[in-house]
Amino acid sequence: MAGNTIGKVFKLTTFGESHSDFVGGVIDGCPAGLTIEMDFINSEIQRRKPTQKDISTPRNEKDNVVFVSGIENNISLGTPIAFFVKNENFRKEDYKELEDLFRPSHADFTYFRKFGINASSGGGRASARETISRVVGGSVAKLLLKHKANIIINAQIEKIGNWDYSTQREEIEKEFEKLNREGDSLGGTITCEIKNMPIGLGEPVFDKLSADLAKAMLSIPSVKAFEFGDGFKGCMEYGSEQMDNWNKDFSTKTNHSGGIQGGVSNGMDIFFRVGFKPISTLYREVSCIDKEGEIHKIENKGRYDKCIVPRSIVIVESMAALTIADHLLRSYTNKI
Repeated sequence: MAGNTIGKVFKLTTFGESHSDFVGGVIDGCPAGLTIEMDFINSEIQRRKPTQKDISTPRNEKDNVVFVSGIENNISLGTPIAFFVKNENFRKEDYKELEDLFRPSHADFTYFRKFGINASSGGGRASARETISRVVGGSVAKLLLKHKANIIINAQIEKIGNWDYSTQREEIEKEFEKLNREGDSLGGTITCEIKNMPIGLGEPVFDKLSADLAKAMLSIPSVKAFEFGDGFKGCMEYGSEQMDNWNKDFSTKTNHSGGIQGGVSNGMDIFFRVGFKPISTLYREVSCIDKEGEIHKIENKGRYDKCIVPRSIVIVESMAALTIADHLLRSYTNKI
C-alpha cells in the first residue's frame, strides 16, 4: 500500500489501523540537535483526545507515545525518529455484525474493491485513529519551525454545521442535544493562520506551497473542502478588488492571496479554511450492502464522534506544520 508518507525532505510515514495493536510513525529528515520537548508533544496529543462527552467518542485511549529511535537525552540525532502508541481501548465485537457489510459513505467498499480485503473492524487505515501519528509528527515539526524561524501555527473552529462558533454557542449546544436525541452528526469548518512566514517557501510548479497545503489538509479523514486566502469569495470579485498592493517594506496592504503568490510564500501570514463533512457513522439504523448486493438494515453499536471538528484543530495544525517544515528545509537548497 503506497501513499503513507508525506514530505520530500522532512518526511512522516505512518502505520497502523484503528483496531491494530499499535499505531505509529517514522519521522525522517529531522535535523540533528533539535530539543524534543516531551511535555509539548504530550500536550498536543491531549488536544486530540475526546473532551466533550456530548459529541465525542466514549473510546478513551491513554495515548502514551513511545519513541524508540532517533532521540538521545531529548535531542534529535539526525537519524529516523520512530515512535508508536499502543491501542488498548478498542472493541472488535462491536463490529461483528458489520464484518461482511459495507457501510454507506465509508471507505469499507472502496478499500475492499481496491485491495480485495479490508479491516474486519473499525475503519482500518481510513479511521481517524491514524491521525494520532500525524499529531506526533506535527508536534516535532512545530518544534523545528519555532526553533529555526519562530513560525507559529494557529487553527480555530469557525463553524459547527451552519452556526458561527464564536457568536452562536447557545445554538450549537442545542444542536449537540439534537444530535444525541436523533443519533445524527454535524461537520463544520476550521480556519488556520501561519504567522512569521519567511519569503520564498514553495517549489514551482507542481510542489507549490498552496498545493502541498491543500494536499495535506485533504488527506485528513472527513475533510471535503479547502480554500486558500479569499478562496471562492475572491473568485466572484473583480481583479481590482483582489489585488494586494505594496507597502514600501515589501509587505502588502491587504492579504487576499493568503500569503502565497505563484505557489511561493510572500512573507505575509498564510490563511486557509478547511471543511469537514459530518461523520458518516450514525447512532441510528442505516442501510448497509453485502458483497452480493443485498441491502441490510443495521444499527451501529460502536463508539463514534458526533462532531469531529473540535478534535481536528490540532490535526489541521499538525499537517500544516509538517508541510511548512518540509518546505523550510527544502528552501535551503534553492541558492548558494
